[in-house]
Amino acid sequence: MQPSDFSPNSAVDLGARKAAMEREAKQRAAESSGRSNPYAVNVDETNFQAQVLERSMAVPVVLAVLTGWSEQSEQVENTLDKLSAASGGNWFLAKVDGEASPQLVQALRVPTAPMIIVVVQGQLLPGPAGPVPEDQLTGWLVEAFAALKEQGALPPDHPGTLFGEDGPEPVEPVGEQAAADVRPIDAEAQESLERGDFDAAEAVYAKAVEADPKDTESRSKLAQVRLVRRLRTVDMNTARQAAADTPDNVDAQLTVADLDMYGGKFEDAFERLIATVKRTRDDDRNKVRAHLLELFDLLPPGDPRVTSARRRLTSALF
Repeated sequence: MQPSDFSPNSAVDLGARKAAMEREAKQRAAESSGRSNPYAVNVDETNFQAQVLERSMAVPVVLAVLTGWSEQSEQVENTLDKLSAASGGNWFLAKVDGEASPQLVQALRVPTAPMIIVVVQGQLLPGPAGPVPEDQLTGWLVEAFAALKEQGALPPDHPGTLFGEDGPEPVEPVGEQAAADVRPIDAEAQESLERGDFDAAEAVYAKAVEADPKDTESRSKLAQVRLVRRLRTVDMNTARQAAADTPDNVDAQLTVADLDMYGGKFEDAFERLIATVKRTRDDDRNKVRAHLLELFDLLPPGDPRVTSARRRLTSALF
């Protein structure tokens, strides 16, 4: 088995982006309730480079091209979630919504969904397409990892096995955590996101933060919902061009910072807004500062990237 090269298509369809945003919001709501796979992420054209190609330089990524309405896709997704959750981080699962990202699917040359692709060190190894029973899918992945290890294609120190050297880690089945472990506000917000009501989800977390400003979990969830809501109607290419053409346009800089955060380019987002703080004064400066502080909430407390950015923000302000 030989990996194949990949050349991404950077164009982004507005409708596809909206669908991807909504899928991401639901995923984050599931994360908040402890019902998601910690080694999985939703990807589209905006974050494919960072979450799949760049990540694959350090750890194998299993790319699953799915369709939300398909029972076959759901079965494959559940199998992969279970396998990757049990791997303990030995590999990462990236999910592409084929309907939300048709141009990415076309660039990947995917004939049908569901389809599995293993990505290692930036290269793609096509796998099974169509419905695949759990035992066959597991067997194919085991053989693929072993073959890639033999070829020397895996990242350094990877054992070449599906579950790592010590076998699978015992985990609870994805989606079956006891309801008692789920915060009521997370369940309420998730219900709102499931029906596409971002206003209601935002209100749930805003109320929680107002009641307890030290509730960092709700503060983070509030920032997540607001980020996705802001980007639902944004065209990535137009936004980036506007920011490049008008560096003094505060709103344009804020939007591109949001895009960078959504794509996992956290330090780029922070640096852009810190630079904007340096160029602005009065109300504009306060607006940028407040936006940056909210973006900080998207990362865990004590994250070194936030700590560093806070120091640079302080220096820029004074």
